Parts: sequence; structure tokens; C-alpha cells
Amino acid sequence: MSNEDKNKIKLTKEKREDMISAIKTYFFNEREEEIGDLAASLILNFIIEELAQEFYNQGVYDSYKYMNDRIDDLLSIQKY
Repeated sequence: MSNEDKNKIKLTKEKREDMISAIKTYFFNEREEEIGDLAASLILNFIIEELAQEFYNQGVYDSYKYMNDRIDDLLSIQKY
């Protein structure tokens, strides 16, 4: 398994179908366009391949900051 395969976001079939449906609904509600499953799937693939890493990295950073703040809180209860 290549490093690229390990880093790729994997979705369950059900979650992928939900996301495709959400993309189709968005286009219909916001742009008054009906797009098919293929077009929505291609948009989802683009988001996963090109954009998702930034959201993931922001989540990791936010978690890191949160945990560091909690560690600082823990150190404040030391007894001297």
C-alpha cells in the first residue's frame, strides 16, 4: 500500500451517497440546477482530493491547541 493510499480519505458507501445527495440538493436549492449522480460524484472527488486535507489539518491543529490548553490546566493543580 502506497503512502498516498494510506492518506486518502475513505468513505462508506452510505456516507458517499449521502454526500452526493447533499451536493445535488445544494445545486438545486442555491443555483436552481439539477445535476446528476456522476457530476455530484466528480465534485465530491474534487473536494476529497484537493480540499479535504486542509480541513483535516485544521482539525488536527485545533485538537493540538485544545490538548495543550488542557495540559496547562493540569499543571496548574500542582502542589508546592
